[in-house]
Amino acid sequence: MNIKVMIPTPLRQYTDKQDTVEAEGSTAGEILNDLTQKYSLLRKHLFNDNGELRSYVNIYVNDEDIRYLQKSNTVLNETDTISIIPSIAGGIEILEEEVETEKSIYEAKLSNDEILRYSRHLIMPEVGMKGQKKLKSAKVLMIGAGGLGSPLGMYLSAAGVGTLGIVDFDVVDETNLQRQLLHYSRDVGRPKLESAKEKINNINPNVKVILYETRLTSENAIGIISDYDLVVDGTDNFPTRYLVNDTCVLLGKPSVYGSIFRFEGQVTVFDPRIGPCYRCLYPTPPPPGLVPSCAEGGVIGVLPGIIGSLQALEAIKLIIGEGNPLIGRLLLFDAMKLNFRELKLHKNHDCPVCGDNPSIHELIDYEEFCGITANDFLGIQDVISVSGLKEKLDNNEDIFILDVREPHEYEISNLNGYLIPLNDLPDRINELDSSREMVVHCKMGSRSAQAVEFLKRSGFTKVKNLTGGINAWAEKIDTSMPIY
Repeated sequence: MNIKVMIPTPLRQYTDKQDTVEAEGSTAGEILNDLTQKYSLLRKHLFNDNGELRSYVNIYVNDEDIRYLQKSNTVLNETDTISIIPSIAGGIEILEEEVETEKSIYEAKLSNDEILRYSRHLIMPEVGMKGQKKLKSAKVLMIGAGGLGSPLGMYLSAAGVGTLGIVDFDVVDETNLQRQLLHYSRDVGRPKLESAKEKINNINPNVKVILYETRLTSENAIGIISDYDLVVDGTDNFPTRYLVNDTCVLLGKPSVYGSIFRFEGQVTVFDPRIGPCYRCLYPTPPPPGLVPSCAEGGVIGVLPGIIGSLQALEAIKLIIGEGNPLIGRLLLFDAMKLNFRELKLHKNHDCPVCGDNPSIHELIDYEEFCGITANDFLGIQDVISVSGLKEKLDNNEDIFILDVREPHEYEISNLNGYLIPLNDLPDRINELDSSREMVVHCKMGSRSAQAVEFLKRSGFTKVKNLTGGINAWAEKIDTSMPIY
């Protein structure tokens, strides 16, 4: 029988850009086998060399993870739907034994001005004076002051969260302004923390904003996160996601997770005391470069506003102890279809950090865990700088420039190179001459690194990756060229 299979955005490039396809079979394993026979390039992203499903890819039948059913032998009905979910990164009342925390809540006072400011909260029985005092006493740590951090900072401060910590070390640039509403045009070049604090204090001067202008690392994460009641994760890379998760598990603190890519987003709440953690969902990260960042893959500007607002809502529910937080549930949002779906998450009792017999008792090297090295994919001998390429071109050397971006990117800016999008490269490799010296580029260097790796495996020996991509060329060589 034919079963509908939902394809996530990062993998649609391998299914002819289709978001839904049909595959034939009576079990989950048969469906995946038929699917990967029809779309052969998809197989290596779902299965390892031993034919086992990769640990950073989850398969759901309707809303249930097949790992907690019969795995690949899960029997299907005609009305079932399979979803492929790769990693892309009642309320909880304050525990009675936390006497100091309870005491601080009841000691919290609301001024007349605050009562007026929060009046729409106070007249709701689910919040009231008690809930608003909980918000004032709460200490929430935001990781990141970018796309997700913007709605988080705005709504958490507007709601009256008393202490808001922010970890970030980036500066504002023009590409942020399309979605990061905490930052204005006048803030370009300014540290994001300074810009964020200014806007948050303008929204609500009663909020204490604590800034950590640093990268969150294994050395400082415990010291920073231990001072807060909960963490809201607005990061965009896998090492930090695993670092935040492990730290929260070791400290017994909940974290609100959100991720975005192009038109899709995910939200859930990880609370190691009563539910699964991030490693239960994704035991290991995908290899570097498989899941593009927003800088490489793009994101529609309003999406972080939607996902960040949902994260803020979950944080507020956790603080006031009302409602049903997304613990054990993964909320998926598709902006193109304006569709919400919910999948069940299960605690993995073999999880190395939150399971019954954990093997991780301290923070590790998360860059190494995620397989990230200095050049991600390549040795230093396989790269060339933009100045190095310019010198070769100025000397009229015979250099073949291969552009592995998409056609719509080529229209923005180009080096008059030969265009073969990365996903088309395996089928069009016969168009390339392996005897010529070749420089491969994309926007920033990630996709072209994958292309170089593929070409070298295919016998090309004179191929190099352009460090920083065409954006580096526009920044350092041809400043008249647009940067995107």
